[in-house]
Amino acid sequence: MAKVTAQAQKTKRGSRTIDLGNPGNGGETHQNAGGVIETLTTQQGTPVADDQNTLRQGARGPALLEDFHFREKIFHFDHERIPERVVHARGYAAHGFFECTQALSDITRADLFQRKGERVPAFVRFSTVAGSKGSPDLARDVRGFAVKLYTKEGNWDIVGNNIPVFFIQDAIKFPDLIHAAKPEPDRDFPQAQTAHDNFWDFISLTPESMHMVMWIMSDRTIPRSFRFMEGFGVHTFRLVNAKGKSTFVKFHWKPVLGLQSVAWNEAVKINGADPDFHRRDLWNAIQSGNFPEWQLGVQLFDDAFAARFDFDVLDPTKIIPEELVPIKVVGRLVLDRMVDNFFAETEQVAFCTQNIVPGIDFSNDPLLQGRNFSYLDTQIKRLGGPNFTHIPINAPKCPFAHFQQDGHMAMRNPVGRANYEPNSWGAGPRENPAKGFTSFAEEAEGPKQRLRSETFADHYSQARQFYVSQTGVEQSHIANALIFELSKVERTDIRSRMVSHLRNIDEALAAAVADGLGLEMPPAAKPARKPISDLPPSAPLSIVKNGPQSFKGRKLGILLTDGADATLFAALTAACDKEGTQYEVIAPKIAGVTLSDRKKVPAQQKIDGGPSVLYDAVALVISPKGATLLATDAATKDFISDAFAHCKVIAFTAAAAGLLQAAGIADKVDAGFVPLKEDRDAAKFIKSCRALRYWAREKDAGVHPVNAK
Repeated sequence: MAKVTAQAQKTKRGSRTIDLGNPGNGGETHQNAGGVIETLTTQQGTPVADDQNTLRQGARGPALLEDFHFREKIFHFDHERIPERVVHARGYAAHGFFECTQALSDITRADLFQRKGERVPAFVRFSTVAGSKGSPDLARDVRGFAVKLYTKEGNWDIVGNNIPVFFIQDAIKFPDLIHAAKPEPDRDFPQAQTAHDNFWDFISLTPESMHMVMWIMSDRTIPRSFRFMEGFGVHTFRLVNAKGKSTFVKFHWKPVLGLQSVAWNEAVKINGADPDFHRRDLWNAIQSGNFPEWQLGVQLFDDAFAARFDFDVLDPTKIIPEELVPIKVVGRLVLDRMVDNFFAETEQVAFCTQNIVPGIDFSNDPLLQGRNFSYLDTQIKRLGGPNFTHIPINAPKCPFAHFQQDGHMAMRNPVGRANYEPNSWGAGPRENPAKGFTSFAEEAEGPKQRLRSETFADHYSQARQFYVSQTGVEQSHIANALIFELSKVERTDIRSRMVSHLRNIDEALAAAVADGLGLEMPPAAKPARKPISDLPPSAPLSIVKNGPQSFKGRKLGILLTDGADATLFAALTAACDKEGTQYEVIAPKIAGVTLSDRKKVPAQQKIDGGPSVLYDAVALVISPKGATLLATDAATKDFISDAFAHCKVIAFTAAAAGLLQAAGIADKVDAGFVPLKEDRDAAKFIKSCRALRYWAREKDAGVHPVNAK
């Protein structure tokens, strides 16, 4: 907040003070219990009465375009950065297709759902939210999961995330959220991190964020790969059929290869070893023909369900558990081609939540209503003008016609004399009431006011449901993430305030975090509405419970030395090929090694450039001579000790026993280790890798469960 100078000329108006000497430095102030506080105004100086809610028609009605404060606030926020995106700046994208696997013609008139087997081109951009273009891939952050479908009736953008809820309920708070999460403005750090005072100050003053806090402190925000990540449309939308009947819908993208994340310590080390880890993973998978695939699932429900559900379906901080409304799989998304040019496509692609097609419609979710305004404005600023749809990646692939003309970078204009409608020249396109988009005729009533519906007031119940749905291992990770993040917060009162919210979620979690921070347990925050404490656990909310059934698509790191058993190596690579597992050879020298049969094998990584954090499991295929060579090598010790600490399945030959000793884990060999003595052990090892981790090892690595089940 700007300070008022002592020399400023002032005039009194009742209890308010107006600073006439420094009009650009604060303006009108008012008194409260804490002293003099400046009055928030618009850029035009209009005092603001409510900075928490957009203006809407009724408590649950649509947002109104006349809300000048919201429009100005979002407008300015959208224009804060050039040329990179304000949020989701670091992104990576690929081409593919969407295929309808189950027609929904009775529920929606959307063309792509009319025929089973219908395919449309797709473009998908994955991203982090808080960091700049140069930030690392494995920052703890929400991941954008934006899908552009080029349908026969226009472009449909599902602009989602890898988390189904959001921090805030109303779009008017989005600039505040992102300002708080971004580097602090006086010092411009930390980069791509929420572990600082501003973020947790805002969050601890915003109870509606508590559900999202559980998700972001879970391993969902450090995914192993885009390919092993769920996507969500976040908001409630509508499907509208040919008769005008509406059905509520939530969209889900389910990865065919199952869910997987990394450990926090692993993420930190991956960022150092390969800050482009996610990019490289997607590139390698597609270039090798291992095309990532997701199922599109929909949760369909009607007004009757919405009325009896414990929470408001318009609240973007809430989910509908799959046990209550099962997911119906209606399509598949396959990515099969990388971009030809990163800037032309990935950087210039413009996603807008407002881009929908006939048969899809919006709900009155206040966050969605605000996004519909914000995204278009963002593209105009970032891409230089209103003609960003002239850029090939943004252009529809279906026929299109309109009278829009001129402006910056206009590549096409209406041809002929008439550039308006209606006209009597018989020229140009005309509206089509039968085929064109029509909004669902929802009735809205109520006074115009800035109001948050009382049905949005429960901020803790689903946060608790998410937490109790996790395995003990995952609960430990949430507690440790909270302790780490809050330990970077300098102000004790912010830490304490955050723990007071946790008490309304889970007492054991709050106690663990308080203990980890050395805090006295504060009183529980007073909830706006009494939380529901007995919501049942929901298995789909856990990553561990939704892992893969195979080791397909994962990567094995094979530490190989000269003289290693050629037969064992051949059996191991054959088992990988059979499973669909990628593998890389790591060797003392990048030129590779010579095996026991004198066959040369090239290496993909040198030992100090290919740490075990880059792999999902490791195999130590070592000769006695190689073991002697590596016994004193620091990078080898780190390779093995990190694989152990990160609970990875480890295969090893007899000669590698000395390396386990050198790494200090020879006496800790557990069921996550698989000896390689003969050919058939290779297949046994790959089968063991399907579990991805041997989580029971965490207690030996110093990670203790908070509330293990």
